[in-house]
Amino acid sequence: MSVSDDLFDQGERIRRQVLGDEHVDRSLANASEFGRPLQELVTAFCWGATWGRPGLELKTRSLLNLAMLTALDRQPELAVHIKGALNNGCTLDEIRETLMHTAVYCGVPAAIEAFRTAESVLGPARGQRPRARPRGRRRRRY
Repeated sequence: MSVSDDLFDQGERIRRQVLGDEHVDRSLANASEFGRPLQELVTAFCWGATWGRPGLELKTRSLLNLAMLTALDRQPELAVHIKGALNNGCTLDEIRETLMHTAVYCGVPAAIEAFRTAESVLGPARGQRPRARPRGRRRRRY
């Protein structure tokens, strides 16, 4: 391995914490000999040297990633990081408000795509509109 073993180990630990073992195992297993150095760089530099820095909680870093990936229109990576944001304790409201904020600074079309991606990740139970309440008889107050 050509990157620092310490940074790689730290990065792998954080990457697994945020994205889950299944995702990390799949990414590393699917890396070809040609692409493996990139996976090592991502793990050591992105996850170890950057996500591992002090100063911001993982939750805050997740919300920043959602905004940046929306700005860059990287929908597949946004989907991965929406799952990671949930793993880091971000609420649906925090995710939604982060994506709402991108409408102003990244453009409404970018935010619309990000919301579509979020809803596909969150699933119908968490991403769809709440059903209207059935109308019943109103109680009279005396």
